Amino acid sequence: MLNNSKWISYKEMQNDRCPVFKKDLCLKGEVKHAILSVSALGCYYATIDGVKVGDFVLAPGYTSSKRSQVQTYDVTDMLKNNSVLEISLSQGWYKGRINWRSNQDNKDVYPSIIAELSVTYKDGTSEAIVTDEGWQVALSKISLADIYDGEIYDANYEESFGPVRVNDYDHSRLVKQQGEKILEQETVLPHKIFTTPKGEVVIDFNQNLTGYPCFKVNAKRGEVVSLSFAEVLDKEGNFYTENYRTAKCNFIYTCKDGENEYKPRHTFYGFRYVKVNSLPEGATPDCVKAIVVHSDIKRTGYLESSSPLLNKLFKNIIWGQKGNFLDVPTDCPQRDERMGWTGDAQVFVKTASYNYDVEKFFEKWLTDLRLDQGKDGYVPSVVPQVWGDDWSGCGWGDASTICPWQIYLTYGNKNILKAQFKSMCGYLNYISKHSTKRYLWTGCDHFADWLGLDAPYGSYKGSSDQDFLASAYYLYSTGLVIKAGRVIGKSVEKYERLYNNILARIRRTYKKYKTQTECVIALHFGIAENKEAVAKQLADMIVENGKRLKTGFLGTPYLLHALSQNGYTDLAYDLLLQENYPSWLYSVKQGATTIWEHWDGINDQGDFWSKDMNSFNHYAYGSVADWVYGVACGINTVEEKPGFEEVVIAPKPSDKLSYLSAKIETRKGAVSSAWFKEGDSFRYEITTPTKATIIIGDKTYYVDKGSYVF
Repeated sequence: MLNNSKWISYKEMQNDRCPVFKKDLCLKGEVKHAILSVSALGCYYATIDGVKVGDFVLAPGYTSSKRSQVQTYDVTDMLKNNSVLEISLSQGWYKGRINWRSNQDNKDVYPSIIAELSVTYKDGTSEAIVTDEGWQVALSKISLADIYDGEIYDANYEESFGPVRVNDYDHSRLVKQQGEKILEQETVLPHKIFTTPKGEVVIDFNQNLTGYPCFKVNAKRGEVVSLSFAEVLDKEGNFYTENYRTAKCNFIYTCKDGENEYKPRHTFYGFRYVKVNSLPEGATPDCVKAIVVHSDIKRTGYLESSSPLLNKLFKNIIWGQKGNFLDVPTDCPQRDERMGWTGDAQVFVKTASYNYDVEKFFEKWLTDLRLDQGKDGYVPSVVPQVWGDDWSGCGWGDASTICPWQIYLTYGNKNILKAQFKSMCGYLNYISKHSTKRYLWTGCDHFADWLGLDAPYGSYKGSSDQDFLASAYYLYSTGLVIKAGRVIGKSVEKYERLYNNILARIRRTYKKYKTQTECVIALHFGIAENKEAVAKQLADMIVENGKRLKTGFLGTPYLLHALSQNGYTDLAYDLLLQENYPSWLYSVKQGATTIWEHWDGINDQGDFWSKDMNSFNHYAYGSVADWVYGVACGINTVEEKPGFEEVVIAPKPSDKLSYLSAKIETRKGAVSSAWFKEGDSFRYEITTPTKATIIIGDKTYYVDKGSYVF
């Protein structure tokens, strides 16, 4: 791929100011067809005669440092004789502050581009214009571009072009575009402009979002547009950025004379509020708009209820997914992190695959997981692997088994299991090698029930026994490997024996459960021998806590499932609809427009949980939506007929709501389930695009595709 092109860079390593590469095009005739292919070590922005090529934002995307995606663009209508092709380059995800590992392992690798313009003329001849010594490079008008630190642009800076540096870098890292493109999705106008108690002028976009600003102003040379970004205000109503930690999130634009129009090209921001530090004389803050960016995923899932607060929660879950599905499933889009945390991805993957079509998105990310997996089978905590760690934690490494299995269930594509099966098995081998006790996972450190509310003082970890949680996930992932192997025709006898041995050893070792999360995991993973007693214990714990949860990262996704599977659906609804802290609706009542990282990111006194780790756009707890889809509204896939080839619909209504509805656009068509409270009865309206088993109360109906009322 791009075999005749060469990797080119600026003559010296540049940490801040971005280089721009230029090629003057002397075309040989009238163009019939022209394709531009580009990739980069870093992020590139290509123009022809000053007009952007294509619609891909932050190309070539965020991948393992072992590979670079190649994008192709039809530029036939953009070319004329003496056109100028320019490509600006930033360090992006490859060499910027975000990538500690690449900065250490690839110290001598320069941010570079590689490209080819393939032109076919109307007379039948053709030529390929490739990156080589014939290109020129200059330091560009962009003096800073970094994923964390933002972008600084000087429209008056004069570029001085000279020879490029040609680098003998490997072409084997180049691959075709695999994932979804990152695109500009919508424009959000200012909702309110106000002055804070400190005298700061702030724009409120009324939505925590991921993207960047754009503006258009008339200005004098040297006047500056300077903006800062925040998710929330403090309790006095002032602009608050301490939770961004070391991410500077600058946007500074120095104007030329006349009309100036710009939006960042090499970074993105997570924000609801924009502080206007300066504008040209005569410009007003409403000249600033917000552009939302995320991967080009299609909306497929819809939830609606009779509760305005619950509907706001559903909306916040959608915005949380949009804000964090930016080429990889990030933890958050604003602070000095923005990484593909494996734990976040696995707890949310089912909800994600119902809300949006994410098959292609996860295929690409799981390929990166497979590439960055250690030789001994460890799965990094973040993918792409940008840190120096070489260990796996339970619930995080299990993304290697949980995510491909769920994507298979939702879309019915066996290829995802075939591609990831070796990785899945490798992860189990890693556990067996590193555990101090056979058939358990002990002696290792884990994130465990991260942010559990029963954590000891000063700890981020809940009080659940991390060896028990790790062993439970060991069991669960082994079960998924067995299922995946059977689907693709692999021998799984040794894993069946392993599963039985793990289950027996866990049951002998862990006979009592002391936390809500331990009860949840024991029930949901099939460990508890006396389910009735453990379910009652869990229910009692919740009731004694004022019908409120204490679970963290590992317990929360399965909490409502564990209750409803064991006769406590009514209590599950109590938790879903709880408005007091801690609860899903608590943040909604506090004004959240996305999902918070902490149940009490802002407490009822207006104080912040911490400065250190307090994201207000952290989608993981939005995983509760999969319970609403699958239990409350009852829409479920059938393992033997994945991809909604057949469906089971078994809604469990509650008189705490007047109605609830769910709709999922599947590969087979739309499946929907809604129920309405009518006096002492419920009316059910169900549509299925395929054969379905419909369970209403204690009655079962076997139906063909169609719409039904019960």
